[in-house]
Amino acid sequence: MIIGLNKHWKFRLGDAPTAWQKDFEDTDWDSVTLPHDWAVSLEFSRENSSGTGYLPGGTGWYRTRFTLPEAGRDKKIWVVFDGVYKNSQVWVNGYNLGNRPYGYSTFRYDITDFAAFGETENVLSVRVVHEDIADSRWYTGSGITRKVSLEIQEKLYFDEYGVFFSLLPTQNGVRIRNTLVNETGCTATGVVINRLLDAEGGEAAVFSSAFSLAQDEKKRITIEGTVDDPKLWSPEAPYLYTLVSEIQIDGQPHNRRTERVGMRAARFCPDTGFYLNDRNMKLKGVCVHHDGGCLGAAVPKTVWRRRLSKLKAMGCNAIRMSHNPHAPELYELCDELGFLVIDEAFDEWEGVKNKWSTGHNVYPPKHQGYAEHFPEWHERDLKAMVRRDRNHASVILWSIGNEIDYPNDPYAHPRFDVTTGNNDASKPSAERVYNPNRPNMERISVLARRLVRMVKEEDDTRPVTSAVAFPELSTYIGFIDALDVVGYNYKEQFYEQDHRRFPDKPFLGTENSRSFHAWQYVTDNDYVAGQFLWTGIDFLGETSGWPKHGSS
Repeated sequence: MIIGLNKHWKFRLGDAPTAWQKDFEDTDWDSVTLPHDWAVSLEFSRENSSGTGYLPGGTGWYRTRFTLPEAGRDKKIWVVFDGVYKNSQVWVNGYNLGNRPYGYSTFRYDITDFAAFGETENVLSVRVVHEDIADSRWYTGSGITRKVSLEIQEKLYFDEYGVFFSLLPTQNGVRIRNTLVNETGCTATGVVINRLLDAEGGEAAVFSSAFSLAQDEKKRITIEGTVDDPKLWSPEAPYLYTLVSEIQIDGQPHNRRTERVGMRAARFCPDTGFYLNDRNMKLKGVCVHHDGGCLGAAVPKTVWRRRLSKLKAMGCNAIRMSHNPHAPELYELCDELGFLVIDEAFDEWEGVKNKWSTGHNVYPPKHQGYAEHFPEWHERDLKAMVRRDRNHASVILWSIGNEIDYPNDPYAHPRFDVTTGNNDASKPSAERVYNPNRPNMERISVLARRLVRMVKEEDDTRPVTSAVAFPELSTYIGFIDALDVVGYNYKEQFYEQDHRRFPDKPFLGTENSRSFHAWQYVTDNDYVAGQFLWTGIDFLGETSGWPKHGSS
């Protein structure tokens, strides 16, 4: 059971050190509805960072009250956050549940041991810290910028994202991996059933398997089978099935979860590009950031539906989620409307990038951002993205990073005495010269192999890419070796020579200018799978300087 928890919140901008306490008095706080972005309603100021649109950050608190029925006492209960920007800390009834630095991850906390039932209220408190407002090259927003929900399950349950639907290479073959958890206090035996329902609600296929779980055991149960005469998902006909997964004990339903899935076969060929359902096609994509203009980072699903409908009408068939996991609703719409998706995890790894504070590429930069948390959190955040989104028919590629190899930002290499990136027209000459005291670029090749392995541990059915900014060096140090598909940002001139150098690698334009010449590289070369224009929609941040607030 999923219960929305988005109304009747209290909000205070500014710190309140004891607001985690259940009996804290918050009646004079503002009343807000989630999703909520406090920054976009505040004043623009040139004292703030140009990278994030000259809007402020700060520290804020959220509190809400809710009740649970007595019938919930014997259940498992989680509170689920689709995204909080950033450095969130969560309490329920005064109990500290934990913290999450990354502002784009979906995460949940088990509140079973702390929950109250009946007429006794539960109090959920959330502290959000976004003081380092030069932490991004685009507008991030501040606050609980995505929805919150309660998830209530029996104590024999599907693990978080514990049903993984995928196709087998055999004709009409399907594999469903069910991960079950037993916290009933005793051995549990039963049957797990996966029903695939067509768009009219008819039963297209049924898959089942018996199971036995010891107390406190987690087990994966894999079921394989076929679907007769399946209807395939594509951008032209985005047909979706409903997958109903159920745990039965003694023939009676015990637990159930439902999600929409699609059947489609996507692959990349080094010589002839991209294929969907064995049909060769070009990816005509755009990159998008997560904000909604004047709405900030709290974007209703209806806004994204309108945007995607307009992009669809102009011929777009693909979306790159730049440069972080987006709200779950956007992926649902891409499934429904028929867009092929690159899902991207990070804009920086352990090496912090330049963050522009007084205008794009105006020196000196600031150096805040996710690199501070990457060493400890990257595996959890990357795997959280893959697990959450791997059942979406629209997702065809995982991207482990954007322009991680940007020259001198911060990495350098002795192969080049002087290096200049795509947007370095105003970079001081001293910043372009090789500096042996900078981190060596070869480090990113080690990290790329590690990140690709992590992705494959969660999803072995989709290829992995990265948006490469400096192939002049990256292709010589092993950075692209771990990638299944090589994405280039604004480096079309290297397609031909690198296709010859790496004949087994498919190539794709992960970020491209809006020039016809750039598109001709795609149309004139079968081996280039497509391109993604920068950008599909104007966005806040990455401004050229005051008083501009956004980028086109």
